Amino acid sequence: MLQVARLAPSLLQEAADRVAEFLLSQLNDDGGARDKSGKSDLYYTVFVLDGLVALKRDVPVERVRPYLEKHGDGAKLDLVHQACLARCWAAMPKGSFAHAEKLAERLEKLREDDGGFGSLYLTFVAQGALEDLGRTPKPDGIADMIASLAQPDGGYANNADIPAATTPTTAGAVTILQHLGAPVPPKAIEYLLARFHPDGGGFRAVPLAPIPDLLSTATALHALVAAHASIAGVKEKTLDFVDSLWTGKGFCGNWDEEAPDAEYTYYALLSLGHLSL
Repeated sequence: MLQVARLAPSLLQEAADRVAEFLLSQLNDDGGARDKSGKSDLYYTVFVLDGLVALKRDVPVERVRPYLEKHGDGAKLDLVHQACLARCWAAMPKGSFAHAEKLAERLEKLREDDGGFGSLYLTFVAQGALEDLGRTPKPDGIADMIASLAQPDGGYANNADIPAATTPTTAGAVTILQHLGAPVPPKAIEYLLARFHPDGGGFRAVPLAPIPDLLSTATALHALVAAHASIAGVKEKTLDFVDSLWTGKGFCGNWDEEAPDAEYTYYALLSLGHLSL
C-alpha cells in the first residue's frame, strides 16, 4: 500500500506540501495523532506516519517516539491497536521497537483454529502487523476461512454472524487471497466493480449506499489492481470524486463530511497512487 501511495504526489503536485502540513498538524503535544474527539490514538497515528512516508517527508521521530514507548509491548491494547502499534514502529528507524518479538508472540496466540483472528478485518490487520514485526504470517487455513465468508452476491462478509458483504471486507478478502497466491473468484471482482458509483465516481460501501466514500474507494482500487483487474473504466470519474473531497489541506471521507482527517487523507493518497498509474 505504501509503495502505491508514494505515487500520489505526481497528481497532488504543489498540494503535496499542504497535505504534509495537515498531517503534521494532527499530532498532539504527546506525539500521538488526534481522533475525531481530539484525543491521541494509535489508529490515527498510523495514518499520519504512513501519510508522511507516502509523501516522502521526514517522520518526526523524536516527537512521536515517547507516545509509542508509553504503550510498551502492547499488553493493554486490543488486537487492532496492537497492530497499529506495530505499524507505527515500522515507520520509525529500523530496530527501534524493543518489544517487537514479544508483540509478535502475543498476536500469534490470538490466532484461532481456522487460521484467522476472529473476523476478516482482524485477520487482515493481524497478518499485516506480523509482517511489520518481521514475521512471515502463517497461511494455514486462511484461504478456507475466507471462502467460508463468501456471499451469494460475490462479496465477502466480515464474519459469520453478519452474513452481508461490504466493499472494504471484500477488498480485504481479495487482497489477502492474492497475497497468499490463492485464486481470487471472478465474482469477487464483479462485486467490487459493481460498487462503482456511475454518476459521482468512487465506490460505495454496500449496494444500497447512496454515496461513495474514500475508504471503500481506496480499498476497492487496491484490491482490483492487486488482482490484475482493469480500473481504466472507472479512472476519470474516480479522480473527480477524490478531488471533490479535497478541502485545501486534507481530504474528507465523503460528501456529507466537512472536516478532513488523517485517515481519509491517507486513503486519498492510496487512491491517487493507483489512479496515477
